Amino acid sequence: MSRYFLQRTLSKRICVSGTGVHSGKQTHLTLNPAPENHGIKFRRIDLPGTQDIQALFKRVVDTSLATVLGTNGAIVSTIEHLMACFAGLEIDNALVEVDDYEIPIMDGSAKVFTQMIQDAGIVEQSAPKHFLIVKKPIKVTDNDKSVIVYPESCFKITCRIHFDHPLIGEQKIIFDRAKNNFEKEISYARTFGFVQDIELLKKFSLGKGGSLDNAIILDKNKILNKEGLRYPDEFVRHKLLDSLGDFSLLGMPIRGHIVTNKSGHTLNHLFIEKFLENKDAWETGPEKFK
Repeated sequence: MSRYFLQRTLSKRICVSGTGVHSGKQTHLTLNPAPENHGIKFRRIDLPGTQDIQALFKRVVDTSLATVLGTNGAIVSTIEHLMACFAGLEIDNALVEVDDYEIPIMDGSAKVFTQMIQDAGIVEQSAPKHFLIVKKPIKVTDNDKSVIVYPESCFKITCRIHFDHPLIGEQKIIFDRAKNNFEKEISYARTFGFVQDIELLKKFSLGKGGSLDNAIILDKNKILNKEGLRYPDEFVRHKLLDSLGDFSLLGMPIRGHIVTNKSGHTLNHLFIEKFLENKDAWETGPEKFK
């Protein structure tokens, strides 16, 4: 007997603290279960009386260095790793409480968030999960960069990157929801940067919390982290992690195959804008187990 995929939330409250990668401030984060059809929302508990911020594309106010959401003067920044975790673990409803404007970077990946949620447990709810079902391809380009989505029977992302660096070069990876490979193959991949970029960020009073404990740092020909890489292709895996977080701001999981080439937060969000404009290319609805 077939039944619909159901919405999911956390089984209990989870608390964690960490440093904001740009602010350098210690931030306390609480993940709370939420009722059906609530979605993911952020609450600034240091700004009492401000409206909760929905994790939706229409709330994006900046994508230059991280994904930033805002409403009525309150913002929450660097949400992409936590949002990727919710998307990768198929969590539809949660209330995120934070006591500053930046989500802590933890170890630069989604590993800590993923392990905490897995340890606490995930519960199915009664309401069916709704999907964005792709019927026609949608494409956005910027010179040699692109994001395309194709109709597909399940959710996949193919991510390609190219960096003119001897330890990166061209890399490609595919995330397939049906294989349930987020925790082991994607969530551990850390953010990365180059020495010259770190120096530039600090000139503008950014990257105050960045260190070898929460990012892979490269100079011209080597990795500065003594422990090396967690995966041979950790760079493209992290780009895919970021993409999962960005595309989750559509508000519903996609049934389709997204292919990104040399994309980043800004192009991902331009794609979401075009996707939402092309209403004849997709439809929404619940889906049944086959």
